[in-house]
Formats: sequence, C-alpha cells, structure tokens
Amino acid sequence: MQEKRYSQMTEYELHREIASLKEKARKAEQLGIVNELAVLERKAAMAKAYLLNPKDFKPGDIYEIEGDPGSYFKINYMNGVFAWGSRVGQEDKEEALPISLLVRE
Repeated sequence: MQEKRYSQMTEYELHREIASLKEKARKAEQLGIVNELAVLERKAAMAKAYLLNPKDFKPGDIYEIEGDPGSYFKINYMNGVFAWGSRVGQEDKEEALPISLLVRE
C-alpha cells in the first residue's frame, strides 16, 4: 500500500501520524537510538508544518528556531510549508526549515 504524503492527509490523519511518530521517538530515545530519534523528530516536525498556514509566515520576519534556543532564522521566501532563509549571523548559508520549527517571540 502506498503511504499518503503529509500534504494529502486530513487534519485528523496528521494528528494521528504526529502522535505515532512521537511514540516511536520516545521508544527510540529509551533505547538510545539517537539517529532514529532524530529522523522521527524531523518527520513529526514536517507533519506539524502541514497543520499550519504558510501565509502566517512572511519574508523578512525573524523567528526563534524550536529546539535551538538563542538561534534565530530570517525568512527570505516561502515555498509551501518550508521557509527558505538563513540563521541570523550565518547569512551566507541558505537553508529551508519546516514552518513548524519557527517560533514567534
């Protein structure tokens, strides 16, 4: 069976997927499987991004990065649920973050 993309899931399905990923991440953390934990956390962040409205995130705005206190991200442009830009102080390195990782002060 083909798995659904997050972009094709309903809000209910996304919430179920996030709960499932969090449970798997908890187990991976208990077992000390660090790389598995990182992958599951990233998948959960991606799923959460589809529960948010990309129109709420504007180019030029600066957000704190969830899970990285003191690190800030300035949006250059939006592409779907990804904000493209750079970390403040590292403007020469462009990257994309799921909008679920961006926290308003």
